[in-house]
Amino acid sequence: MLIAYGRDGHRLIRLPTAAGIEGAVWVDLFQPTPAQVELMAAQGISVPNLADMEEIEISNRLYREDQADYMTAVLPGATPDRGQIAAPVTFILTPDRLITVRHHAPRPFETFADRAERSASGCGDSTRIFLGLVEEIVARHADLLESAGKALDQVAAQVFDGGTPALRGVLQGIAHEGEVLTRVRLGLLTVERMLSIFGVWHDDRAQQAGLRAHLRALLRDINALEVHADFLSGRVSLATDTTLGMINLEQNKTVRIVSVVAALFLPPTLIASIYGMNFRVMPELDPAWGYPMALGLMLASAVATYLYFRWKKWL
Repeated sequence: MLIAYGRDGHRLIRLPTAAGIEGAVWVDLFQPTPAQVELMAAQGISVPNLADMEEIEISNRLYREDQADYMTAVLPGATPDRGQIAAPVTFILTPDRLITVRHHAPRPFETFADRAERSASGCGDSTRIFLGLVEEIVARHADLLESAGKALDQVAAQVFDGGTPALRGVLQGIAHEGEVLTRVRLGLLTVERMLSIFGVWHDDRAQQAGLRAHLRALLRDINALEVHADFLSGRVSLATDTTLGMINLEQNKTVRIVSVVAALFLPPTLIASIYGMNFRVMPELDPAWGYPMALGLMLASAVATYLYFRWKKWL
């Protein structure tokens, strides 16, 4: 899918599909088809495939080719079946337009066009659109961290307040938030690296356009979010350890009850085993009181064991 955006004053507007990319300042390629790749090639833009975008070498993710800057970041987003993953997105920045290549759906690509005029950099040229889109991406990461923090607050309310929640469901919730934090942390790291190399490549241009302060502000925001992500990761570890501790306590309580019940029946079982032996001479077998005596001994031993456990406060 090819989505082209043009500029209408200080706003970005979506261009009709039939209009092509003439006059487009931002071309968003979502799972591009071979025909769309050929269309961009005719404009002098080589569109990387998914395998190239997934390469981890710096030379494959951050490089310059002719008049275009190729920068790839790994961003959290949704798959076509609404699953959540972290996948690469390539930003191709030319003097005339910004081209983005992606195979999943990060939310900022759906919301930025409507908010472009309100971004700190505006949408006056391709560089400003790029920085505005990055600003939207950073804001999305902040939203994900805030959502994860609220979810962990709910987990803390369930586990730390001494309730009896469904601990398996709690662990699944913690694991989900931990996975979200992993994707966010990876996204922040790759966006920070992308902005750093952008600053090196365009330092003079950014200074002339008055964008250096905005670039520094974005990097400061990313650093602050990374610290917050590390803090939330610590909370995930604490919540996991606490939940596992609660599970162990519940299991220990069950095992203790079973052990006490087994101990209560141990003395009567011993007495019954003694009088079940087949020796020729067993004086208690002949008198009439032998059977009631054995039953009384078994009952007394069980009661004595129970009282001893109560005295030790094991029950």
